[in-house]
Amino acid sequence: MKEGPDISQIGALIGDPARANMLTALMGGQALTASELAGAAGVTLQTASTHLSRLEAGGLIAQRKQGRHRYFALADDEVGLLLENIMGFAANRGLMRSRPGPKDPALRKARVCYNHLAGDFGVRMLDRLVADGDVALDGGEASLTPSGEARIAAIGIDLAALKTQRRPVCRTCLDWSERRSHLAGSLGEALLARFIADGWAKREKDSRAIRFTAEGERRFLALFPE
Repeated sequence: MKEGPDISQIGALIGDPARANMLTALMGGQALTASELAGAAGVTLQTASTHLSRLEAGGLIAQRKQGRHRYFALADDEVGLLLENIMGFAANRGLMRSRPGPKDPALRKARVCYNHLAGDFGVRMLDRLVADGDVALDGGEASLTPSGEARIAAIGIDLAALKTQRRPVCRTCLDWSERRSHLAGSLGEALLARFIADGWAKREKDSRAIRFTAEGERRFLALFPE
């Protein structure tokens, strides 16, 4: 028996269609009940409970109780990053699901990827930050430059608070629809939260799509022009 990490276990957990649908549903960043995840996977509640137990045992999801209800979410940012990278890999190989529905253009434009902005707007934001010298890329690593710190502070984001977190401030994440990277990490999450708090955008119900208002889109494009 070979030593080292056993990727077959992770592959088996993610590779099951029902569990893959559950994980995709959780990529929206919201905690969901077993009933909601059963609906997303197209299975009975009893079957969903079995799948959720396996995903939790494998460290891919975590649950929390609130009153009589149990909610499930992705275990951490690493899981979200892994899933988005797998989606990008599948898209690059032409391994797509059936023809997307009418909401697909909205998902491609702007959507939530676990906790940060993805899609065309997410890629545009990172491209602009890199082009302006505010984010430096070194291989797969990303970091804020001094000018970038000043720019982010001007937006009203507390960088000192972000730096106290265990996860990276900046991280790139391969975008499955654009086939290029968007901004993740604690900064990616803080920027999306800021756009929503300022009324520029809001999440669509029961979807990963992020809908920008006309004024919010104008301000976003002015802040991150092509």
